[in-house]
Amino acid sequence: MPDPAARDAAEEASALSHPAVDPDSTASYGEHPDQVVDFYAPREGDRAPLVVVLHGGAWRAPYDRRHVTPFADFLARRGFAVANVEYRRGGEIPAPRGGGPVAGRWPETFDDVAAALDALPGLVAAHLPTADPRRTVVTGHSAGGHLALWAAARHVLPAGSPWRQAAPPQWRGVVALAPIAHFGRAVELDVCGGAVHQLLGGPDAAGARAAHADPAELLPTGIATTVVQGREDSVVPRGVAEAYVDAAAKAGEMVGLTLLDGVGHFPLIDPAADACAVVAEEIAQLAW
Repeated sequence: MPDPAARDAAEEASALSHPAVDPDSTASYGEHPDQVVDFYAPREGDRAPLVVVLHGGAWRAPYDRRHVTPFADFLARRGFAVANVEYRRGGEIPAPRGGGPVAGRWPETFDDVAAALDALPGLVAAHLPTADPRRTVVTGHSAGGHLALWAAARHVLPAGSPWRQAAPPQWRGVVALAPIAHFGRAVELDVCGGAVHQLLGGPDAAGARAAHADPAELLPTGIATTVVQGREDSVVPRGVAEAYVDAAAKAGEMVGLTLLDGVGHFPLIDPAADACAVVAEEIAQLAW
């Protein structure tokens, strides 16, 4: 059996080995430099389904949207119009407490995802006229998978939440890729080195804030949802996805779960991997 750490390293190296692909255009949805969306026109066809991509990276600053631009280009070459969303991520832990990047910003990470998706119809009309917003699928990888599921649940956020919407989004669905979808299970497994508690502002704040941020507590959504997960993923283990699917079932909602044999965390966004073609097919099944 391959060493999991060695396999993860090889898969990550492959996914990140592709040169970044510049977008066809970029638009701002706010004043902060991270409040931007990159647009990729479909390489063929017209009135193409719109795929909104939310990148992963444990909500930490070193991981920005550039690492998923080859994935965005892959989808564009498959005939999709693509919007690759950037958002504010964590800062640095003060050096006396160990240094290094912290996961996410509360509330800015959520402010940005909500603002970007609210602004997207107007931005798409101006910058991506070949897109058909009526056939929108939102996808995200890892921490971005969490944000995709969260964005689909804004209409079931607690009353008084600044991100709450009155009605569900008019999307074809969500395809979440190895998402950090169930905070309780992710904390148990210490996913991404305590990233969940960092995102929520620490263990003391996590309990109250989870009701506004944990997809497993925001069910049912009424939005068609599929989770794609590598069976061998040790970065965000399959148990996190399975816990979310179980929570959905208990809430009376069926969430699809596609488990890929011999696949870890990164092949889902690696254009050179067979798993990436599976992801494109899952998106297509919802979009068309």
